Amino acid sequence: MPTKEKDISVIIPLLNEEESLPELTAWIQRVMDQQGFSYEVILIDDGSTDQSWQVIEKLQEQNPNLIGIKFRRNYGKSAALHTGFHAAEGRVVITMDADLQDSPDEIPELYRLIAEEGYDLISGWKKKRYDPLIKTIPSKFFNAVTRWISGIYLHDFNCGLKSYRREVIKSIEVYGEMHRYIPLLAKWAGFKKIGEKVVEHRSRKYGVTKFGFERFINGFLDLLSITFVGRFGKRPMHFFGTFGTLIFFLGLIAAAYLGANKLYYLYLGMKAPLVASNPFFYIALTCMVIGAQLFLAGFLAELLVRSAPNRNKYLVEKVTGKAALETMLTALD
Repeated sequence: MPTKEKDISVIIPLLNEEESLPELTAWIQRVMDQQGFSYEVILIDDGSTDQSWQVIEKLQEQNPNLIGIKFRRNYGKSAALHTGFHAAEGRVVITMDADLQDSPDEIPELYRLIAEEGYDLISGWKKKRYDPLIKTIPSKFFNAVTRWISGIYLHDFNCGLKSYRREVIKSIEVYGEMHRYIPLLAKWAGFKKIGEKVVEHRSRKYGVTKFGFERFINGFLDLLSITFVGRFGKRPMHFFGTFGTLIFFLGLIAAAYLGANKLYYLYLGMKAPLVASNPFFYIALTCMVIGAQLFLAGFLAELLVRSAPNRNKYLVEKVTGKAALETMLTALD
């Protein structure tokens, strides 16, 4: 018999959150039962070094709607979300953090906006935040730059509380540190109805923040990368070939000018200066070499585009609950 489709899949990446997990899962269960939703909660242990996995196993025994996935080591939030997206079966998929700073009470409205209003993606906006200035000020700057580059006018790209139509998460691949740019990934995949909802942000109750300043540096590099891939990922020759051809011909024109100038001197019977003594000769030569390299890079990139690498293989070590989830492990191996 086919499995009945679930209303909601809740995906929660976590790292060393043993204290918050019982309270968080009980809160989610209470909300789901009150609303009458059919659901699953997928907890991805991203290489925790505390007792998080043991807690997940106990919670799964108490609630069959819980699914636990344990990574062999810490792979990062993007890898955890990718694995969760692969396993999710709900019509609407909701992601949230495990530190209790995201409120499960937001779930019904996030579900409604997708299921009834027809949005493809809803991103949470922590309008009132309980984070230190060292985190909030860079975050505002980061979001402003991301809005400008991406053309998606969201206030908080990095909010972990988001909801998606299932087709969205099945159509994108999240890798590296690209979880910050899921709205942009969705846009490039053709999902244009992206909205925003003000959500409650709570102060941290347990544990310590995993935030580090290096995330902003990596974040901007990833933004440039994803913007380039989104625009030229399927036609890299349009980028490399255009610049390569332009630079090569600039060098060729400069070299032709120097050669014509020498021939002109010889025609007049005058002593012609050495071409190699003119600095423009080296500039022209450099332009021609760089142009040829860029053009070759375009050809190689076109070949690479034909076969997408499997960036998220061999992540899962253990799975608890829902035997059918074993098919996911087969697909990943």
